[in-house]
Amino acid sequence: MFTVLLVIYLLAALGVIGLVLIQQGKGADMGASFGAGASNTVFGASGSGNFLTRMTAIFATVFFILSLVLGNMSTHKTESQWVDPSQGQIIQQADDTSEIPAPTGDEIPQ
Repeated sequence: MFTVLLVIYLLAALGVIGLVLIQQGKGADMGASFGAGASNTVFGASGSGNFLTRMTAIFATVFFILSLVLGNMSTHKTESQWVDPSQGQIIQQADDTSEIPAPTGDEIPQ
């Protein structure tokens, strides 16, 4: 279940990115509109959103909801990955960072 939601989450993220990059910005016509006298269309209220705007809103909503669901699922794990110490089993981890002793004054090459 977690993997399926993660795949949908990634597709929603790519969908939002792609749709935002495809859309033309609101200020793209700003230079032409000031000369033409139609500057109220740049800063005024627009009508209902077109297809790209609606799809961006849908993908963003799916992305936001899945972010909350995946975050909740990752913090509330029912299974423990560690062995219970009361069972008598000891977990030993490999020590990757070995300590290197600091050189003393006698060992420094001159």
